[in-house]
Amino acid sequence: MKFRKATIEDVPFIVEMIADDKLGMKREDYREPLPESYLDAFRNIHADTNQELIVVEANDGKIIGTLQLSFIQYLTYQGGIRAQIEAVRIHKDFRGKGLGTKMFEWAINRAQERKAHVLQLTTDKQRPEAIKFYEELGFVASHEGMKMHFKVSS
Repeated sequence: MKFRKATIEDVPFIVEMIADDKLGMKREDYREPLPESYLDAFRNIHADTNQELIVVEANDGKIIGTLQLSFIQYLTYQGGIRAQIEAVRIHKDFRGKGLGTKMFEWAINRAQERKAHVLQLTTDKQRPEAIKFYEELGFVASHEGMKMHFKVSS
């Protein structure tokens, strides 16, 4: 198993994994050819040194997982860095085999390498299994998160 930064060629595989769950299928648009909006987003992520879009490859080179780490510099915590983990997905053929734990161990180590003082995530309340998994990894529901969604015109 190998962790590496994603390339533009990986984007269709990443989007396929992101779209492959009950919430993702409602909000993603996985099809061929892939909508240009995903490729534009990749280019923005790739150009930002505080963003790391990661894929996990099996020994045969197949992409079996993905995650994104964002490193947020701010003034609180004496100018600390907050790491945010998002879009953690595992290919359906590899779920339930311990890959998620390995991915989070990798992300925790990477956040520490980048001198982050905290690694945070959000998860939809409709994902009770994910919440239990995160708690087992040591994450604590210490804050109440709130969001405001906007309708974006194309």
